[in-house]
Parts: sequence; C-alpha cells; structure tokens
Amino acid sequence: MNFDERLQRAIDRGGKIAENKEQAARTEAMNEEQLRRLHSQYRLQLSEHVERCLARLPGHLPGFQFERVTSDRGWGAAVNRDDADFGAARRGNVFSRLEIAVRPFTTAKVLEITARGAIRNKEVFNRSHYQLLNEVDLERFEELVDAWVLEFAELYAARR
Repeated sequence: MNFDERLQRAIDRGGKIAENKEQAARTEAMNEEQLRRLHSQYRLQLSEHVERCLARLPGHLPGFQFERVTSDRGWGAAVNRDDADFGAARRGNVFSRLEIAVRPFTTAKVLEITARGAIRNKEVFNRSHYQLLNEVDLERFEELVDAWVLEFAELYAARR
C-alpha cells in the first residue's frame, strides 16, 4: 500500500470519527431535551401539589396570605403573615412564612424541591430534597411536601 492510499484511509477514518462525534452529540442533545421535558412534567405536577397544600393552610391558621411563587429560585407557593408584637421584650412587627418551590432544571439533571420556614422572624427550617430525573419517585416528593407543611403548622401553633 502506497502513501497516498494510507493517507486516504487516514482521512476516511478521521471522517468517521467526526461523524460518530456528531451522532453522539445529537443523541446527547436529544436526551437533554427529553430530560428537560421530564423535569417540566414533574415540576408542573409537584408545583400544583405544593399550591394545593399551602392554599389550605390559611383556612386553618387565619391571618396567613397565600401566594404563588415563580422566580429564579423555582416554582411553587408560599404563605406568609405579619403580626404586631407588643410584648415587654420587643415591640414591632414579626414575620412568619413558609415557601416551597421546585428548583429549575440544571446540568445536574435532578428534580429538586426546597422549603424554607420562618416563624416570628426566626428561621425554623430549611429543607431540600432531590433525585436524579430518571429515578424520580413523585409520590415521595409529595409526601415530603405534606410533611413539611404539617411540620410548619405544628411549629407555628406551638409558638404563637
């Protein structure tokens, strides 16, 4: 085999390598898009569950205001309440809030939910839970939302 034939074979091999890389990139992009769609589907279901749970809280703890949350931190809902505190130790307003949100899609390819709760100006919890998108157990996420709302309600009732 002469040099020209070997050169042509090397060029052909290089072309095949480039084709394989392009095919792998297309497959990865397709998988990325599928994961984005899956995240979006889970986010919608979970954020609706969060809204349903938190919307019920003001009916049991009067004074709380419900709001939907859409921000760079995620999608979900929050309840908050401002109270006046005229106790001997301090005078002024105290703030209570519970926010639960589903975090946006990231390169980590996980579904993540966060919860932050404060009662009378003091943070009482800061929770987070995540699972890989291809391993998500949506029922587990919904159970956690329920547990976090119940925990906040109990803590608030105990510290009034």
